[in-house]
Amino acid sequence: MISIHLNGKPQAFDLSPDVPLLWALRDVARMTGTKFGCGLGLCGACTVHVDGVATRSCVTPIGSLSGKRVTTIEAIGEAPAGKATQVAWLAQEVVQCGYCQSGQIMTASALLAKHPEPTDAQIDEAMSGNICRCGTYSRIREAIKAAAVSPILKRGA
Repeated sequence: MISIHLNGKPQAFDLSPDVPLLWALRDVARMTGTKFGCGLGLCGACTVHVDGVATRSCVTPIGSLSGKRVTTIEAIGEAPAGKATQVAWLAQEVVQCGYCQSGQIMTASALLAKHPEPTDAQIDEAMSGNICRCGTYSRIREAIKAAAVSPILKRGA
């Protein structure tokens, strides 16, 4: 048994330690907001937070997470940076097809939790490797900047 804290609650997985976290989330915990993209940790669609750090779940073995805190898109709105990011995403109309957006939001909210007033360089660095086939990159950047000045984020900081 591998025990983690999933979205604030204890969760045990009876899985081989080498099973990727992505499949534990989707197939066992039924948390389907985290998406499969490339399976190589290159596209960002599967991004979750592990102890607050944006992590590619498709290449993270569940066995490496015993006792860790894992947050998925289903619960990111409970954190100020996550809520501010979600609100900004809607206000800036970021989503086009939407497939990559849970990973984009997870990466952006980790950035804002660490750097509440990120520079363009910090945004570029954090978001590089998150691929959007629809090309909504300019709206993503604007949403991150909007979230950074959001009263939601300012109250939670």
